[in-house]
Amino acid sequence: MDIALLDPTSYDGGQPHDQFRWLRENDPVHFHPESDGGPGYWAITRYEDVRAISRNHKVFSNEPSIMIADVALDSPTEEKMMLMSDPPYQTQLRRLVSSAFTPRAARDMQPRIAMLAKQIIDEVIERGECDLVADIAGELPSYVIAELIGMPLADGRKLYQLTETIHSAPESLPEGAQAAAGAEMFGYAAQVLAEKKARPGDDLATRLIHAEIDGRRLNDMEFFLFFMLLVDAGGDTTRNLVAGGMLGLLERPAELARLQADLDGLLPTAREELLRFTSPVVYMRRTAKEATCVGGQNIEAGDKLALYYGSANRDASVFPDADRLDVGRTPNHHVAFGATGAHFCLGAQLARVEIDEMLRAILTRLKGLELAGEPEWLASTFISGPKTLLVRFDAGTR
Repeated sequence: MDIALLDPTSYDGGQPHDQFRWLRENDPVHFHPESDGGPGYWAITRYEDVRAISRNHKVFSNEPSIMIADVALDSPTEEKMMLMSDPPYQTQLRRLVSSAFTPRAARDMQPRIAMLAKQIIDEVIERGECDLVADIAGELPSYVIAELIGMPLADGRKLYQLTETIHSAPESLPEGAQAAAGAEMFGYAAQVLAEKKARPGDDLATRLIHAEIDGRRLNDMEFFLFFMLLVDAGGDTTRNLVAGGMLGLLERPAELARLQADLDGLLPTAREELLRFTSPVVYMRRTAKEATCVGGQNIEAGDKLALYYGSANRDASVFPDADRLDVGRTPNHHVAFGATGAHFCLGAQLARVEIDEMLRAILTRLKGLELAGEPEWLASTFISGPKTLLVRFDAGTR
């Protein structure tokens, strides 16, 4: 088996489940080289290993990065993005915004999210065709995070386009495109910072400006990094789950019909199954802080490990008939939001509400929905989902 988990072409059409299956069965803690001169990393593909590592942040750290590649900063700083830090600092950062992402807060936002989903469908329903990614799946999370941060909805759409560039494989982009996208994101964050200082609001940006850690307020770079994380992580899972999940359903008409026949009853289990089946976040990296052992393999301090969630979520020892999409699957203890532990996705509950409302709006209003062309997939080894998904449906009324 040719194992090429850092080759974007391995993800053209979805995650490389044939490679993952071979690794789980033959080499579940596999040393994978890096073509850019990096030292290589351990590919972790079994469910139990992914969970065990996720629950032990004292040995397996999110620092210096959750990406496999080690990126040298031109101007190193001491500031860290929440996603690339560990407790206790990471815990302090989470507390600054955690109240906006509790189950209760997510439930409170449900009526507004349902209204936004309705508006999104209204924009396309008369046309009888659309790109389900750009016109539907990418819209809702962009709008929701824009409202949480306190910026115009249209700006959320523009920032979503930047995140697509940031997550694409560098070789698939013009030279310097990712750096330019990051700089544009920081430039917008600087505008938000200045505006919220002048005109505070009831939003996360204002809250971050006035928040304190150990008696001091966040500096500008800490604000910029937090802003980027909110925009970036706030859209990835929902956007790619809705697009990839609908593709999975459209390719399996029996499961789609089963869900539509009992939408209220099956939507909760269908949502969790689509999260398992699509696994929008391909992996997260950890770095060993000390010598240890994983799956019988010796790991040295400083070694990199990539937790492949898409593989763990197809582990047949945990999920019977794991390659089958079953909208009624239960139990379903998937790791699409990360496994348990300090780094579990902060926005998981809000994402679930967004997914439910967008799927409900699609499945109840877009009658006769079908594929209108071959999907184009994101050229990314980190985020999995269609880049374009052309569909047609019976034209309806707003």
